[in-house]
Amino acid sequence: MPRRLPPLTHLPAFDAAARHLSFTKAAAELNLTHGAISRAIRTLEERLGTRLFERGTRFVRLTPEGAAYAAEIGAALDRIAASTLIATAPRSAGVLNVSTSDGFAGRWLVPRLHRFHRANPQIDVRLSTSGVHADFIRDGIDIAIRYGAGGYEGVVSELLAEEEVSPVCSPELLKGKHPLRSPGDLRYHRLIHDNFRIDWAMWLQHAGLDDIDPGSGLKFDAAAYAVEAAVQGEGVLLGRSALVSADLAAGRLVRPFELALKSRWKYYVVYPDGALRQRKVRAFRDWLFSEMAAG
Repeated sequence: MPRRLPPLTHLPAFDAAARHLSFTKAAAELNLTHGAISRAIRTLEERLGTRLFERGTRFVRLTPEGAAYAAEIGAALDRIAASTLIATAPRSAGVLNVSTSDGFAGRWLVPRLHRFHRANPQIDVRLSTSGVHADFIRDGIDIAIRYGAGGYEGVVSELLAEEEVSPVCSPELLKGKHPLRSPGDLRYHRLIHDNFRIDWAMWLQHAGLDDIDPGSGLKFDAAAYAVEAAVQGEGVLLGRSALVSADLAAGRLVRPFELALKSRWKYYVVYPDGALRQRKVRAFRDWLFSEMAAG
C-alpha cells in the first residue's frame, strides 16, 4: 500500500518557518523568497486540510496542530539528514569531526590524542570546542563528548565518566613557611576559581571551615587556565578529576587533602543513531572508553 505523504518538497519550508516563527528568516535560511515560503505552506495546509500557522500583521505563530506536526516533521528531517550523512560517509572516511568543551579538549583529550593517531593514522581528528552543544547534522559533527546531567534527546548517549572535585595544587605548596597539611592551612594560600558549579563555598562548608573567605583569590572563566595557574603554583584549585588527571599522574599537581565532592554532572559520549556503522566513529568511541578506563 503506498504511503500517504504530503508534498515532500514543501516540508523544509514548513520546518524552517516553524523553527524561526518567521517566513522571512525561513526564506533566508533556504535561499528562497518570502513568497515561495508562503506558497509552500499554504499548499501544505490545503493538502492536510488544517491550518498550521496563525498569521498576523507582524507575526506568525503555530497552531496547536502546526506545533504537533512541526515536532514530528523536524525529527523526521533530522533522521533523513543523519541517514544521508552516514550513507555518504565513505567520501570523508579519513576525517572525524569531534565536538567537546575547551577545558576537556585542552586538559584531557589533546594530551592523549597522539595515542589515537598512532593506532589510527588514516583518521584525521578535527576538534570543535564550544560551550554550546553542537548540532550533529547542521555542524557536521560525527561524535561529541558532553558534560552535563545526561538525558540528551534524539541521539545515543553513553556514560563515559563520573567526576569528583577536590583541592589540587603544585607540590611546591606542600613546602615552605605554610605547607598545606590540613584544610585549615588554606587560609594562608590563594584560592583559584573557575566557573564550575561546585565552588569553594560548598567545599569549605563540607570541610567545616567558616573562617576562610570562599570568594577570594584568582578567578578564571576557562577551566584550562585555572588548572594551569595551579600547576604554576599560583594557589589551590578545586580540580575536576578528568581535567587534572594527567597533571596528577605527571606530578605537576597533587591532592593535599582527602575530601572530595562528587558532581551530579558527568561526561557522556554522544553521537547520532547509526553513527557507529562508520569505522572512524566506532574507533574513536572505543578509544575514548579505553583511555578513560586507563586513568
